[in-house]
Amino acid sequence: MPQALHQPAAANERASQIPQPKRREQGFTVKQGSEFEREFPLAYSLVVHKNADLVERLLRAIYMPHNVYCIHYDLKSSDDFKSAMQGLARCLPNVFIASKLERVQYAGISRLKADLNCLSDLLESEVKWKYAINLCGQDFPVSDLKMLKGKNMVETRQPDDSRHNTLGSMFVRPRLTIKRGINCSAIYDMEPVEVEKSLGVRKSYVGPSDKNIVNAASDCDRFVVSEGFNVKQGSEFEHEFPLAYSLVVHKNADLVERLLRAIYMPHNVYCIHYDLKSSDDFKSAMQGLARCLPNVFIASKLERVQYAGISRLKADLNCLSDLLESEVKWKYVINLCGQDFPLRTNAELVSDLKMLKGKNMVESKRPGGKKKRWTFSHSLKNDQSEDNEYPVSTSQEKPPPPHSIEMFVGSAYFTLSRKFVLFVQWSSLVRDFLVWSEDTYSPDEHFWATLVRVPGVPGEVLRSDPDITELHCKTRLVKWSYLEENLYPPCTGKHVRSVCVYGVGELRWLLNYGHWFANKVDPNVDPILIECLEEKLLEKRLMSFTVKSFY
Repeated sequence: MPQALHQPAAANERASQIPQPKRREQGFTVKQGSEFEREFPLAYSLVVHKNADLVERLLRAIYMPHNVYCIHYDLKSSDDFKSAMQGLARCLPNVFIASKLERVQYAGISRLKADLNCLSDLLESEVKWKYAINLCGQDFPVSDLKMLKGKNMVETRQPDDSRHNTLGSMFVRPRLTIKRGINCSAIYDMEPVEVEKSLGVRKSYVGPSDKNIVNAASDCDRFVVSEGFNVKQGSEFEHEFPLAYSLVVHKNADLVERLLRAIYMPHNVYCIHYDLKSSDDFKSAMQGLARCLPNVFIASKLERVQYAGISRLKADLNCLSDLLESEVKWKYVINLCGQDFPLRTNAELVSDLKMLKGKNMVESKRPGGKKKRWTFSHSLKNDQSEDNEYPVSTSQEKPPPPHSIEMFVGSAYFTLSRKFVLFVQWSSLVRDFLVWSEDTYSPDEHFWATLVRVPGVPGEVLRSDPDITELHCKTRLVKWSYLEENLYPPCTGKHVRSVCVYGVGELRWLLNYGHWFANKVDPNVDPILIECLEEKLLEKRLMSFTVKSFY
């Protein structure tokens, strides 16, 4: 049995020989935990073989003095690595080296034995831990355990089932970066070997189906824990500035769930509008998300969304109306689609939004050649009263906009203040403008751009002010094929309707450009990019938390 477990006094004596400032410098001495945590101690089996710095950072991230930690290092590891692990065990009284060590072979029984050796030692510990978790040197914490209520969290599926596990087992989305040994920091630095490795994943990627998400969300306790929704808390700074989201989506429930998880905070509020034309599995998946998360709901009125038609705008308006009824007194609302992804943490976003001081973040430009979108009436249905694929121009000339409104164009996507949304909800001018816009082409691309320029509206942009282009509007970062090389580097993913669906080559550019959300992402185009964005956002959240905890 490890000496540290049976001779705590001796272990403390050895730890005390290490200069206290060194341990304080790493933050181990400030970890205490609440009474709630101390009543639920945990055990960890760390099976590691290289990169002592990363192992130390992992240990620091999960460390609590009331927990217990077993380190198993590979007998094939370097002498320096072994010494580093022994040093960690020497310095921390509740950390020990496994009493039996293995020469670990890839995919061999020795890897399993390494964990079993640690589990055996952990059972001998004086710490009466509730759960044991095994980790490798490239893991990092994102979730907690009390909501499992005694259940185990283990990935399990039939041997011939290559799909993601469904009902009856914990939903686990494989991390391709870990499975394929891909380093996101190296991709961020554009190291050719790592980028090349990531490209090889694209052809073989098969993501979870909508049915997988339906089944996973059928057990809310497990789902909330496995996907990490339960650990999102936020700082007082964030709690004082709640946000609202309108998610207008129609397919790929897995990607919607990942987007929701990336932006989720329990003090915010989220409205999901799914297309009435969506598949039954997709609808059920969205309903499952709303059932499992108390601050997520389905819009009370749903539309059959037509490309470039008024229904797309109405979907957002339906959510905005519902969000105003929420008990959450949100400060700003942001609308997203299913292929958006955040480039900033919630705290960073709140910091930026506070600097707006009540103004809106909306693209708004002079219309130029887009005037034809509302010069003539557009038909939404064909002669058989069936919806057209998109609005079709007719020869019938439209009257000018009501109330002598001056027209501007921009994007369907917005960041709006609560005061502005209240104006939209109750203004007769807005109601008249909406009716007038019903037979125009892509009204969502002129509605918001025009309204923010109406004199006297909350957060007004003067009509005489310069154009607010997509480069100035931080809400979305979109890369158009016809502007590549001139305004930004070429797309490394693929183009859909002239828009770049991003690849890993954009990772650094996306995170450094300064915008809030990327459009578009798609795991079927590049699954590694999304994993790396998730990882980089998690790193920033953990870094912020660590700094606050230390001070």
